[in-house]
Amino acid sequence: MSTSTSPQRTHRYLRLAIGGTVVVILVAVLAAVPGFGWLSAISDYFYTPARNAFVGALIAASLALLALSGRGAERVILDAAALFAPLVALVPTVIGSASVPGVDVPCSPCVPPVARPDVANGVVTYLVVLAVVLAVALVLRTLGQAPGSLFSIILGVIVLVLVTVTGLIAPEAFLSFAHVSATVIFFGLIAADAVLNAFWRTSSRTPPRWLRITYIAIAAVLVVDMIVLLAATFARRDADGAAPPWILVGEAVALVVFLLFWILQTWQRWDEDDPASLLPADRRLPPLRRAQATVDR
Repeated sequence: MSTSTSPQRTHRYLRLAIGGTVVVILVAVLAAVPGFGWLSAISDYFYTPARNAFVGALIAASLALLALSGRGAERVILDAAALFAPLVALVPTVIGSASVPGVDVPCSPCVPPVARPDVANGVVTYLVVLAVVLAVALVLRTLGQAPGSLFSIILGVIVLVLVTVTGLIAPEAFLSFAHVSATVIFFGLIAADAVLNAFWRTSSRTPPRWLRITYIAIAAVLVVDMIVLLAATFARRDADGAAPPWILVGEAVALVVFLLFWILQTWQRWDEDDPASLLPADRRLPPLRRAQATVDR
């Protein structure tokens, strides 16, 4: 009978939980379809009863990503993803007058006035919590308890200042662009993590060639998908929101590809004696063009 250590089980559960957050979002959207139909974007379901599950899942994913960030370049990437996931959740997408049945949008396209107090509350809470986390991280780093956290702390400070200043000086611009910007950055970071795992060692075992090629393909799909999503988002920005669900399809593709990446990562690292997120990532993997054994030399 196999045994596992407590850190290993915690590592496994966190990884499973991140995959589960995607399932939560998709199920919540499907549960809202009978009452609201197929909207033009998954993000539009923020204005339906799916909102609580949508927001809760992204906040949970942010915490799990932060816990799994590990060391080296992957630490910076996943810490950054953890920074932007709450913004995707708390700042909704702008919608048009015909985007969501029953939602009055007098300033189409925009974040409706009825949702703005909730957004303000969520963003203020996010900023306060982020400031506390950064303060704790700085103290721990000063005490030598958080080595390698400098870049993550600097990035956190930049996001804190940028969100605060933009929210105060240009609130309408912030509401118009924060969601789509945070979404593109989040999935771009996941694409970067996939590339990192294809070419640099982030686990105690060398991944098989097919898995590394799959990581490259995942990164390519995410990048192309984000470009298409950006084009589709700005193409409908002056419309009333009653558009074909191309953005919904693009967002669904991004979520499914992210889920696939996370399943493969979980499978790759499941049986490691020491969780991969605790290992340094300072060795480049062999070139893909060479036949390579799947174990370390």
